[in-house]
Amino acid sequence: MSPAAVEVESEEHRALRAAVAALGQRYGREYLARTAREGRHPDELWADAAKLGYLGVNLPEEYGGGGGGIAELSLVLEELGAAGCPLLMMVVSPAICGTVIARFGTEAQKRAWLPGLADGSRTMAFGITEPDAGSNSHRITTTARRDGDEWVLTGRKVFISGVDIADATLVVGRTEDARTGRLKPCLFIVPRDAPGFGRTVIDMELQAAEKQFELVLDDVRLPAEALVGDEDAGLLQLFAGLNPERIMTAAFAIGMGRHALARAVDYAKTRQVWREPIGAHQAVAHPLAQAHIELELARLMMRRAAHLYDAGDDLGAGEAANMAKYAAGEACVRAVDQAVHTLGGNGLTREYGLASLITAARVARIAPVSREMILNFVSHQTLGLPKSY
Repeated sequence: MSPAAVEVESEEHRALRAAVAALGQRYGREYLARTAREGRHPDELWADAAKLGYLGVNLPEEYGGGGGGIAELSLVLEELGAAGCPLLMMVVSPAICGTVIARFGTEAQKRAWLPGLADGSRTMAFGITEPDAGSNSHRITTTARRDGDEWVLTGRKVFISGVDIADATLVVGRTEDARTGRLKPCLFIVPRDAPGFGRTVIDMELQAAEKQFELVLDDVRLPAEALVGDEDAGLLQLFAGLNPERIMTAAFAIGMGRHALARAVDYAKTRQVWREPIGAHQAVAHPLAQAHIELELARLMMRRAAHLYDAGDDLGAGEAANMAKYAAGEACVRAVDQAVHTLGGNGLTREYGLASLITAARVARIAPVSREMILNFVSHQTLGLPKSY
């Protein structure tokens, strides 16, 4: 069966799903909420997930990984999310950075980073978003220029997750093409303690253990070997990381939606106002059923995107990953909204842990690319409609 076809989940995937779900249930939503309130990171869950091989399940076996792909890694994140304790840094460290280094890094870069990313002992952040560029990657102003045997990076980044705990940040900069003079994207590994590499916490309403940062690169000097891959590969290498990011964001959203829906269904089965539980009434039951259907449809598209990506079909995966991220973001927002509504006033209490998901669910609509930009992508790339910009 081709990767593009919808396939029944394999026995190995079902076993992995069950094992990850069991780990997630040992921690749960309250654990993650507590770490956020205390201003610390979910180190215990991260360590246990690493010990069981879940963090590096997508990375090559020869570098300590599980030898799987984004299909397996997205499954891990989805199940942790369904248990109420998703690990956001899984999107960044093994999925984006690990994938890019595994595909395009030098042998030295692979040996230096992949074993640590796989066993959780090292983490890497990803820096692409800029204050004035938004979703337009062609407006990135972080530049890299050669100075002898070194690179010098200058620029700013914003909304970069987990820089405080990451050993390095994979920064997207632009270098000048010697033939055309035009700027092209390139990827650089910037150590956390590099001189000139500054960070400031962004004060977010979102309650999460992972903090968001604005970064300033003030003539950061890097050795030649900090460049990942070929200087001329540009967009190919960039999208090798962005497609897994979209798939993993879909997994994050689907897991969150499943968690909210499960809480609402349990409540609807037991909450009794008149003679029957409220779930017996169609006005309560049907919206929950609809939310379940939408989450399942998004999950199918996510699995398709992951299989296409793992099979090496970058073009097909790009389309499917964008669709999966869009569908999952919409399904998650509606599932969370309906879950809170089902619980009524209880849905807004800390005891049930659903109200904070209202803000968190919006992230899947906004990041790493807005739903409007995905609609632009589909209208241009899939439907062949002219661009408006």
